[in-house]
Amino acid sequence: MHAGPEAIADEVATAQRRVVSYAQLLAAGMTRSAVGHRVATGRLHRVHRGVYIVGHPDPLPLARETAALLACGPYAALSHHTGGHLWKMRTTEPVTVHVLVAGFSPRPGPTVAVHLTGAWDRVDVRYVHGLPVTSPTRTILDLASVVSERDLHWAVEEACVLRIATRAEIADQLLRTPRRRGAAALQRVLAAGQEPALTRSEAERRLQDLVRAARLPAPATNVRVEGFELDACWSEERLVVEVDGFAFHGSRSAFERDRRRDAALQVAGFRVMRVTWRQLVDEPEAVVATVARLLEQGASSPRNGGG
Repeated sequence: MHAGPEAIADEVATAQRRVVSYAQLLAAGMTRSAVGHRVATGRLHRVHRGVYIVGHPDPLPLARETAALLACGPYAALSHHTGGHLWKMRTTEPVTVHVLVAGFSPRPGPTVAVHLTGAWDRVDVRYVHGLPVTSPTRTILDLASVVSERDLHWAVEEACVLRIATRAEIADQLLRTPRRRGAAALQRVLAAGQEPALTRSEAERRLQDLVRAARLPAPATNVRVEGFELDACWSEERLVVEVDGFAFHGSRSAFERDRRRDAALQVAGFRVMRVTWRQLVDEPEAVVATVARLLEQGASSPRNGGG
């Protein structure tokens, strides 16, 4: 037996998070009056012009994004803030769904931000949860025109930490589209964010070499204190030095975890100094001088018998 229009429409909607377009309803065999009747009786709920939710009006996860894509036509992809959220480069889900559209300007409604482009390379579109989304590098380039440089820096670093894009790939995207708005900001972020080519162990070894060359007391390294593994610790002077680098401290969750650890160590009476790879490479004298002052302060503190 052949399925009727209602069954076909339900099947299409089920595959699209209960979202269906007017054109799809007609293709399923429904008449215009049948669609109008279902809207009037609450079986279809209008989201955008020509786009509906079937059944309960509360949307399923990603239904808003699906509806926005249906409203914007076949040459559309989720982009900008929405693309950043789906790629997990941005933690906050945007209230407005951002869509990049090639070729024409649709009018889906106030909950969708349409960004027009003349055309795009096929490599600029990927699929996340079955939905077309601008590639990580294209998403970063588009974000460069609408977010602050600080937020853009976070997006670039998150992409690298998540291994969904490299700095070289982002730079290549920039070369392919150099005149876009935000290109200059992205160039600055890429230039400012180049980390020295050090692994974590190399960075820790460099710190030890600097301490040794300055004839400072040798720290305990990779030692556990208060339940945490520390890069360098001077127990008597109550000083901890941690080496930061985005390859292993780069996500927002890691950033917050490190700050919770710092707070716990401070409660236990330790002072925590964080140094970056760049400081170890470009400012070694300043790092050593700061460590020396903190060790001196720790040695002279009342709890260590100082005056």
